[in-house]
Amino acid sequence: MIPTFGAIRLIANLTDIFSVESDIAKAIADQLRAHLTGQEEQVIAAKPTDNPEAYDAYLRGLAYTLKPVDTTANALAAQKYLREAVRLDPKFALGWALLSYTDAVGYLTTGLQPTDALREEARQAAETALTLQPNLGEAVLAQGQYHYACLKDYDTAVRYFEQARQLLPNSSRIPEALAYVARRRGQWDRSESYFNEAERLDPRNVNVLTEHALFYIALRRFPEALRKSDQVLDITPNDLDTLVLQAGIAQAQGDLPRASVLLAPLRPAAADTGALGTQVYQAILERRPTQIIPRLKEILAKPDPASANFNGALRFYLGWAQEVAGDHAAAEESWREARDEVEFFLKDQPENDMLIGDLALINMVLNNKAAALTLAERAMAANPIEKDAIAGPYPIEILARVAARMGEADRAIAALQKLLSIPYAGALVGTPLLRCSGSIQCSIRCGMIRASKNSSLRPRRNEPAAGL
Repeated sequence: MIPTFGAIRLIANLTDIFSVESDIAKAIADQLRAHLTGQEEQVIAAKPTDNPEAYDAYLRGLAYTLKPVDTTANALAAQKYLREAVRLDPKFALGWALLSYTDAVGYLTTGLQPTDALREEARQAAETALTLQPNLGEAVLAQGQYHYACLKDYDTAVRYFEQARQLLPNSSRIPEALAYVARRRGQWDRSESYFNEAERLDPRNVNVLTEHALFYIALRRFPEALRKSDQVLDITPNDLDTLVLQAGIAQAQGDLPRASVLLAPLRPAAADTGALGTQVYQAILERRPTQIIPRLKEILAKPDPASANFNGALRFYLGWAQEVAGDHAAAEESWREARDEVEFFLKDQPENDMLIGDLALINMVLNNKAAALTLAERAMAANPIEKDAIAGPYPIEILARVAARMGEADRAIAALQKLLSIPYAGALVGTPLLRCSGSIQCSIRCGMIRASKNSSLRPRRNEPAAGL
C-alpha cells in the first residue's frame, strides 16, 4: 500500500523525506508498469532543496495550483507560499519555476491583478529557475507559460513546451499547456486531442478536467461539460468552484431551478469572486434581487484587498440588484462608486480588457453612451478575437449589450450574430434570452433593448472568465 501524505510526514521524522518520495515514485511506476528514463530516475532521486521549510511551503503552494479552478483565492494562496519557498531558499529552482507559472496563470486569467509588476515577476522567476538549473523541465515549462500567458507569443511558447516535453516526457503539464495554446488559436480539434492526452497521463488532475469542461462549454456541448465536472466531484466531493461551474451550465441551459439547488447552500467568501458573481446572476435571473443585496453590502463594507480588481464589479452587481429591486437612487450611487474603483485600477492595468469591459457597462447604466461605446471598442482592441479565440469574444458581448441598451440595434445584432457563429463560453448566447419564435433581430428589437433598460443585462463574470 502506498503511504499517504500524512504518513510521509511521519516518516520524515526518521529519514530523508526526499528519499521517501523517490521510493514512492518508483513504486508507483512499478505498479503502473511505467518505464522511467535514466533522466527521469535522476530527477526523482534529486533533492530540489536542502531546506525542509522551503519545501513545505512549496508543497502548500503546489496544492493550490492543483485545485479544480484557478480562482483569485487559489492564485493568491499559491503565490504566497511559493514566494515564501524561494525566500527561504533563493536557490530553489523548482520553487522559482512554479512561482513563475502561477504568476503567469494569474496574469492571464486576472485571478491576480495583471500589472506590469506581476508580469515582470513571472519573467524574472522563470529566468532565475533556468539559470539555477538549465535542464530543469519545469523551468523550461515556466518560460513557455510566460510567453503564452503574459506575452501571447504562441509560437515561442510552443517551442518551449516541446523542449520541456523532452525533459518531462510523462508529464501531463505539457499536453495541458499545448491544449491551452491550441484553444486560444481556435484550433479546437487539436486542443481536444491534447486535453485527452493530458487526462491519459494524469486522470485525476482536477484542474485539467475542469479546463476540459470549460472547453466543452465554449463549444456549447453542455452534457459533455457536465460529465467532466462530475468526474471532478467524484475526486473532490462538494468542491465549491465545481458546483458553481455546474450552476453556470444550468443557467446557460435555462434550467434556473437546477442552478438554484446548486447555489442556494453555498456561502462563498469575498475572494470567491466567481461564486459570488454566479449567485448574483441567479438572483437577477429569478427576479429576486433583495436576497443578494445584504450579502453584497456585507462584503463591500470591508472590501477584501486581495480581490480588489473585482470589487468594482461587486459594486456594479449591487447597483444592478438595487435597480431591479426598484431603488434607482441607490443603484446610481453604487454605479458611481464602481466607476471610481474600476478607473483607479485601470490606470495600472490599461490593457485589462475585463476591467475595460466593466467600465463600459458602468458607463452604459449611467447613460454615458459615447464613453460606453468607446470603451467597448477599446476592450475589443485590447484582446482581439483573432489573437484569443477563447476570451476574445467577451468584449464582443460587451459591445452587444452596450449597443442594445443605447438603442444601436443594428450594431447589437451584428455583434450577436458574430457570437452565435463562434465558440464562446459567455452567459449571453447560452441563455433563453435569444430563443424567441422569431430571430436574433426579434430578440433585439422586441425584447432585448426593452429588457436591458429595466435590468442592465449584466453578464456573469466568473473565474476563470474563459479558462486558461
